[in-house]
Amino acid sequence: MTFEALDIALETIRQLRDPLRMLARRDRDLGNQLRRSLSSMALTLAEGWRREGGDRTHLFRTAAGSAEESRAALRVADAFGYLSLERLKRPLEGLDRVLAITWRLTH
Repeated sequence: MTFEALDIALETIRQLRDPLRMLARRDRDLGNQLRRSLSSMALTLAEGWRREGGDRTHLFRTAAGSAEESRAALRVADAFGYLSLERLKRPLEGLDRVLAITWRLTH
């Protein structure tokens, strides 16, 4: 059985491979921050999927926080002129979908 939120998170990471490389060349720290938040989102979703009770809810909320951090990092990269939000439409939609799923799972 697959977990839709994790599948979406992984596809979003795939979509961000090239933009992340470009960002890391312009701002290594922001690129690393984005890489860490994307990894955390996916790994925490996977962990939460196999947990039960309050642990599960906590992990899904943590994954949502990492998804939001990733979205913010992309907006910061746009604000600095490193990346264009227009080119990031699909990955941003993916992050929004992860956030919607985690919202439903925690409320």
